[in-house]
Amino acid sequence: MTVSDAGAFRAQILHFTGVPDPLTGAGIEYMEDGVLLVENGRVKAVGRAGDMAQQGLDLHQCEHFPEHLLMPGFIDSHIHYPQTSVIASYGEQLLDWLNNYTFPTELQFADPDFAAVAAAEFLKFLLQNGTTTAMVYTSVFAQSTQAFFSAADKFNMRMIAGKVMMDRNAPTELLDTPATSAADCRELIERWHNTRRLQYALTPRFAPTSSPEQLAVTGKLYRDYPGLYLQTHLSESKQEIAWIKTLYPKARNYLDVYDHYGLLGPRSVFGHGIHLSDDEITRMAQTQSGIAFCPTSNLFLGSGLLNMARLEDAGIPVSLATDVGGGTSFSQLRTLAEAYKVLQLQGQNLHPLKGFYMATLGNARALQLDNCIGNFEQGKEADFILINLGATPLQALRQKTALTVAEKLFALMTLGDEHNIARTYIMGKLAFRRADKAQGALVWMD
Repeated sequence: MTVSDAGAFRAQILHFTGVPDPLTGAGIEYMEDGVLLVENGRVKAVGRAGDMAQQGLDLHQCEHFPEHLLMPGFIDSHIHYPQTSVIASYGEQLLDWLNNYTFPTELQFADPDFAAVAAAEFLKFLLQNGTTTAMVYTSVFAQSTQAFFSAADKFNMRMIAGKVMMDRNAPTELLDTPATSAADCRELIERWHNTRRLQYALTPRFAPTSSPEQLAVTGKLYRDYPGLYLQTHLSESKQEIAWIKTLYPKARNYLDVYDHYGLLGPRSVFGHGIHLSDDEITRMAQTQSGIAFCPTSNLFLGSGLLNMARLEDAGIPVSLATDVGGGTSFSQLRTLAEAYKVLQLQGQNLHPLKGFYMATLGNARALQLDNCIGNFEQGKEADFILINLGATPLQALRQKTALTVAEKLFALMTLGDEHNIARTYIMGKLAFRRADKAQGALVWMD
């Protein structure tokens, strides 16, 4: 076995083949000393180093990272690229936060040059955090979506994105119309959907900012272009739900607004879904519509605690998301830490193996992308990350006492952040590398 036409990476390796069962080990593949082979941007093979050597691989040809963990790249199911600069804005809940921070910032994205710079910055932040795929909201301006797709294509990243559709209850300068949003979306879909690694998501911001006419247009587009995604927001705050009752008085509930216009289905991802009724839970399960769990955002904006067990028991796909900029970090490690706490407050538990499954193969399945990403199955696209388990002195100390892979992962997701991401690879090529800290960087004064 030669690697002259491939990349070979040797490290601790973890990926998932199914929903992990911590008791039996089903669905989990962990190799304390493993090798990942990549050829032409795709996974050629993965296995234990000893087994690979017996098959003829010269281990000296591998790039060797014995202290690092190699995993598939993280996947984020709900994030806003225009909101990068308003992350950590003080003191508002959802609707005031939109009016005071989000909308004024999004006005800048009318400038295509500004949008292009912001898109490249956003993608670099994803790579620094080990996120290789995301489902992304752009802005109401079609040029901002063009800029995002152009930048993502240059980075060769697998991305799902769409132009925000918004024709009421926002500043006039940010409004489109049902007709203009339909025309813009058609042009964007025909230019970008299924172009290389890019796919399109219809993106009405949320029902309060779309008229019935615009939601009807959205439903028609969804029917006209099979294979599209749809992303929007649902039941994030109680104030929002009360507003929906005044705007759509004939709807049985918030979800029914979207259902009436044909916007539910396995490729529809609804951000938040914190305050759902039993009827809404039942209907989401029937249509296999998904919920994006955004714990840092829900805590930061005071929106509420997602009852994940209730959704999963009903059979609703639940994915993990940062929701930057309402969310407070691009890091899925920090997002997992907050998800654990949200569930702890409700007497639920997030096992670390389940958490890392959600951030990789679980999110790939929720986004209907597990045919091409999410684990190291042969032939899949080779997006992966190299994680420094001891990125800080405290983490290094804690990892020394970890006896199992589950303990290592729990310490990582509790204490970790973007600084643990040593390298990020896109289709087998190095896209980001964190500079090594100089020896003796910590200096103690007497």
